[in-house]
Amino acid sequence: MAGTQRELTLRFLAEPADVNFGGKVHGGAVMKWIDLAAYATAAGWSGKYCITAYAGGIRFVKPIHVGNIVEVTGKVIYTGSTSMHVAIDVKAGDPKDDARQLTTHCIVIMVAVDDEGKPTPIPEWQPTTKEDIHLRDTALRLMEMRKKIGAEMEAHVKPQID
Repeated sequence: MAGTQRELTLRFLAEPADVNFGGKVHGGAVMKWIDLAAYATAAGWSGKYCITAYAGGIRFVKPIHVGNIVEVTGKVIYTGSTSMHVAIDVKAGDPKDDARQLTTHCIVIMVAVDDEGKPTPIPEWQPTTKEDIHLRDTALRLMEMRKKIGAEMEAHVKPQID
């Protein structure tokens, strides 16, 4: 049911096909996992097909090794009328042990779309705990920063020549 499933975790083993020439999981594989978890989280919340509108602030903190158990957790931290901000944490560790280390973190914005690919309304998420209010406020601050960055990037795409 839409508006009830706010968090989701994908779990799997890092495979040899995921590694780079240095023997560690390459960033592209991690980014794919992030996109999959963001989609599953957003679809679970909205009850609709969702597309990725933005992925940013990706921080690769620690490497992931072949054979590690990988946990990719998505959590809705803000909703607009058709979009969801999903915080993603990637953790990994030896499957023979309970400990998981944070390896990657980012924010992904997903948009719910109808059968024609047009944005469609989603349930609103309201924070209730102090932690959730903090996460929502962080999402709002990041939204403002992205607007400023977008304006700066536009100046590079369309330079003003006097």
